[in-house]
Amino acid sequence: MTWVGWMLMVLSCGAVLALMVFCYWRVLRTPRPEEHLHAPLEIDTRDVDT
Repeated sequence: MTWVGWMLMVLSCGAVLALMVFCYWRVLRTPRPEEHLHAPLEIDTRDVDT
């Protein structure tokens, strides 16, 4: 294989590996507590007024 083939193989394998690490990092990171959305306690669902 020529040096151009080696460079293309190294670049493509590196790009795939970098994308895989980025995707795993995005999926497996834990969300911060301030990013959780909570409903206000004043919501009237009207399910006990019947």
